[in-house]
Amino acid sequence: MFVLKKRRRRQRGITLIELLVVLTILALISALVVVNVLPEADKAASKKAKIDIGTIQNALDQYRLDMFTYPTTDQGLQALVTPPSDDGRADQFRPGGYLRAVPVDPWGKPYQYRQPGQHGPIDIFSYGADGVEGGEGVNADIVNWTQGQ
Repeated sequence: MFVLKKRRRRQRGITLIELLVVLTILALISALVVVNVLPEADKAASKKAKIDIGTIQNALDQYRLDMFTYPTTDQGLQALVTPPSDDGRADQFRPGGYLRAVPVDPWGKPYQYRQPGQHGPIDIFSYGADGVEGGEGVNADIVNWTQGQ
């Protein structure tokens, strides 16, 4: 008698359970990364805004040394890039300006500028992530004056 042996076909690939286990592990790792990285991005944006405000403050101080006054609120921060047309001391303006371009805050909004300021000779500030005055955490205003004044 001739007996045919059935050969078991060996399946190759992954099973549904193996796939689910891998996806679960990836989801857990992703959750850990998101929980730990997102707050750092908010902190980095706030730090960048503080650095930008310091840079703008320095440029405004240099402008004042050359022009004997800060730009007016109407002239704004653009006066650090191009000489104001309404300023009689335009010949004192530094060649190339005081900034290459007027920066925007990390949330894509322009920095606010007032001269005279409510907290000093000039106020430079960002309204934070929400773009509204006040707030806490990432939504807190970032300013060039101390909050206790």
